[in-house]
Amino acid sequence: MTADRSPPTGRAPRARDGGRMDKLARLPVFYALSGKRVLVAGGGEPAVWKAELLSAAGARVEVIAEEICAEMWHLAGAAPDGPISIHKRPWHADDIPGAAMAIGDAADEEEAARFAAAARAAGVPVNVVDKPAYCDFAFGAIVNRSPLVVGISTDGAAPVFGQAIRAKIEALLPQGFKAWAQAAQSWRGAVSALNLPFQGRRRFWESFAAKAMAEPGRAPNEADRADLLALAHATQAAPETGSVVLVGAGPGDPELLTLKAVRALQSADVVLYDDLVSEAVLDFARREARKMLVGKTGYGPSCKQDDINALMVQLAREGRRVVRLKGGEPMIFGRAGEEIAACRAAGIPVEVVPGISSPQGAASRLVASLTHRDHARRLQLVTAHARDGKLPRDLDFKALSDKAATTVVYMPRRTLPDMVSELLSAGIDPHTPAVAIFSVTRANEQVIWAPVSGLSDAVAAAVEEGAAGPCLVIYGHALSAAEGARVLDGPMVHAAQV
Repeated sequence: MTADRSPPTGRAPRARDGGRMDKLARLPVFYALSGKRVLVAGGGEPAVWKAELLSAAGARVEVIAEEICAEMWHLAGAAPDGPISIHKRPWHADDIPGAAMAIGDAADEEEAARFAAAARAAGVPVNVVDKPAYCDFAFGAIVNRSPLVVGISTDGAAPVFGQAIRAKIEALLPQGFKAWAQAAQSWRGAVSALNLPFQGRRRFWESFAAKAMAEPGRAPNEADRADLLALAHATQAAPETGSVVLVGAGPGDPELLTLKAVRALQSADVVLYDDLVSEAVLDFARREARKMLVGKTGYGPSCKQDDINALMVQLAREGRRVVRLKGGEPMIFGRAGEEIAACRAAGIPVEVVPGISSPQGAASRLVASLTHRDHARRLQLVTAHARDGKLPRDLDFKALSDKAATTVVYMPRRTLPDMVSELLSAGIDPHTPAVAIFSVTRANEQVIWAPVSGLSDAVAAAVEEGAAGPCLVIYGHALSAAEGARVLDGPMVHAAQV
């Protein structure tokens, strides 16, 4: 959704500051253990899982303990990968040097402290089961589609929560991804041998990922490999060309992004975004992508549309993949037509990824059907803001006063008093339910209910009290079916909780 704005006042596009990594409780790393010796001091059940995990990673596991449970003996006889040897005796400090890591299952705090001290004295990373104070590293919950592996850690704060997240990710990652990840591992050498430029290599693997996502239920075959390599050769031979994708960011809530929008953001070289795009949405962009604010703000400085068009074309001509990230749905009052025309005139490939529109977001927050069959036979979307910043002269107020329609008004704040006056003159029922929503679907969302005749005063009062952000107005008798919507004697202001 495009915000109300005055005529442009010379704002220039600028790169986004910040975007640094937030603080990490622990650094997630994936340790290569194949063929390396790892010490496990403990033979009880808590040590069995650690020994199994280490063997699965290819380590040579040495288990040292006075008491060995039956499950550990069974595991040693059927190790997943690396061998597991068992020594039935107490561990000694001289068992630790030379190990890649040391795992202890200590009976008490005293033994835990002694084992951790011995490992650190030998310069060996240590983990003491269920005693985080003595751990240099932690074992997280794991989703295994090896060589695709996902690790999850809560830094010991909530292991059960970590397991719940693991279960969620298990459900989201088909088992078939294992075969695709294995194929990627075996094909990597052939792709590297092509000596593709960086862009060519990335496009090859993006095509590979697209195939995997589209057909996770089957294993890749030689035909897939040939097709992808042929694509890589063609990419190598062709000149580097950029592209532009207009992506709808939705009304604000990042969970309303489409999967296709996320994929576009994760493959972008440059993201040109508006002020109305939330920081949480930008977080989905590839970390290395350059992010540039080219926004338009209500009643404030704005980038000129011609400058945005020129920058977009220039970046694409440099061979970059440009995402033009726009609030709401880019094809509804988002100036998409001008940007598409500029790309086509320059011979730049352009596509559109639709977004959840602001009216859709508003309807979901109001729990209101905008086309309730008892109240509306038409949904109409209009802008209340012409190029000169005034109410458009060609609006059909007779149609906009139709009691059998639901009307959504974009960019209404500056011209709302004039619009309400014209609607009343055209014969609209002054008690028609209406609502103005600021910052729809965001944490600072505010909803103002009023009959049409009192809406402009209610909005002005809400702004005076601090209502901010893009504003959308909806009116029509379909709103009467929404919970809380009434034909009101006066305005009702409601700050929604998101």
